[in-house]
Amino acid sequence: MPGPHASIYIRLIYHKTTTIDTKMAFYLIVTTTCLIIFVYFVLNKRTKGSKPLNLPPGPPKLPLIGNIHQLAGLLPHRAFRDLAQKHGPIMHLQLGQISAVIISSPQLAKEALKTHDIALADRPNTFASELVLYGTTDVALSSYGDYWRQMKKICTLELLSAKRVQSFGPIREQELDRFIEFLRLSCGKPINIHKTVTKGINNVVCKASFGKNCKQQHALLEFLDELARVNSGFYVADLFPDFKFLYVVSGLRSKLMKLHKTLDKIFDDIFEEHEGRRKHGEPQEEDLLEVLLKIKEEDGLEFPITNNNIKAIFVDLFGGGTDTSSTTIEWAMTEMIKHPSVMEKVQQEVRKAFHGKTKITELDTQGLSYLQLVIKETLRLHPPIPLLLPRVCREQCKIGGYDIPIKMKVIINAWACSTNPEFWEDPEDFRPERFENTLIDFKGTHHHYIPFGSGRRMCPGITFGLVSVELFLAQMLYNFDWKLADGLNSINIDMMETEGMLAAKKVHLYLIPTSYAPCI
Repeated sequence: MPGPHASIYIRLIYHKTTTIDTKMAFYLIVTTTCLIIFVYFVLNKRTKGSKPLNLPPGPPKLPLIGNIHQLAGLLPHRAFRDLAQKHGPIMHLQLGQISAVIISSPQLAKEALKTHDIALADRPNTFASELVLYGTTDVALSSYGDYWRQMKKICTLELLSAKRVQSFGPIREQELDRFIEFLRLSCGKPINIHKTVTKGINNVVCKASFGKNCKQQHALLEFLDELARVNSGFYVADLFPDFKFLYVVSGLRSKLMKLHKTLDKIFDDIFEEHEGRRKHGEPQEEDLLEVLLKIKEEDGLEFPITNNNIKAIFVDLFGGGTDTSSTTIEWAMTEMIKHPSVMEKVQQEVRKAFHGKTKITELDTQGLSYLQLVIKETLRLHPPIPLLLPRVCREQCKIGGYDIPIKMKVIINAWACSTNPEFWEDPEDFRPERFENTLIDFKGTHHHYIPFGSGRRMCPGITFGLVSVELFLAQMLYNFDWKLADGLNSINIDMMETEGMLAAKKVHLYLIPTSYAPCI
């Protein structure tokens, strides 16, 4: 019979053997994959035309992986800016199979987004977007063409027009009242600014989209949080799109299919609930779903829209209307806590404008000029999406004298443009006053300031998002004074950003609210 330590020894041998077997399997998969990729590149090079292209310069590339190693562990927008300082404002990078041009200067961004707007109007097609966005039939990532133009027009004129956004004022005011009440009950205790604001803005977007009595609201918002977590991850398969088996081996395919099935069921329940109210003759709110269902029933659309197309539009709305707004509010509060004089100045403006009112409406926020400067400066330093959604070249063109061939992916580093020292004095300082007496705005006409993009593919929901940012900040600054939790000071606030498409604050901001006198 073995001694008392024998079972431990056996377990150690088993664990070691299992580890070795796992490693061997892993190396076998990696080696096979690399060989296949190598053969692909060799054959691909041989089939290319003999006429050389004058591509932009770039850092040295390694076989198979290209420039991936130069980005590993770094925030892409900052890594691209650092590389641009060495290799120039327009660079060519090879990221696995993905050939990309990175633009980091306002002058070249203008060439890309204005001069060659149509030539660069397409979007890349990915496995994830095809699945989650119902065949990429949304607006943000849909291929450029007649269908995209139709859906962009519907979004611009019917869903996100100034008149439509204004019509949701009562919903915003109701949710703001709940938000302020929660903060009052939390006075004296640290609260997570991002989590609290996100909940309030999610409620606004959900009720504007599906009505005030949507039973699936909680399930939908929980799901979208999970989807955001999955989308923020890095997947090697995305860099080798021709090798579909990588999506299977990595588990990404099954994960995304499961998420898509859950999302589809939630949307089907929402649509069924909405149709049920219609059939029973209940008064219909003019929510966004009702607007889209009416458009769906109309004759004369060049491309008749389906329920799946409508679902894809709502994925866009929630992605662009919640995370970006709450991220901007958290960064604004962070910068104001770090710069007390800015906080004091904006609070004086807000409290003078509201003049002791206990009930604030959207009309009361008009004319808050310094608050507008604070929001502009926040978006300059912390654009929610620092690398604009990639464009794909559909007609060969030249930028900065270099060839941009068809199918080349073009990425604009909006953050690098908005912190370019040729256009901004002390570019990484937070200074709202720099926007005083300037005509710089969010409309994409000033290419050193493009937090929402520019040209045909710029964000169509700017008004929808900004009105929530302004209202939530105004209410927070009017009703409460703010301080950091005990033991923390403004000097050592962590300013690191998250990895992924959205540059949110990595360590969320916790602040303690104290009720301001008129609200006691």
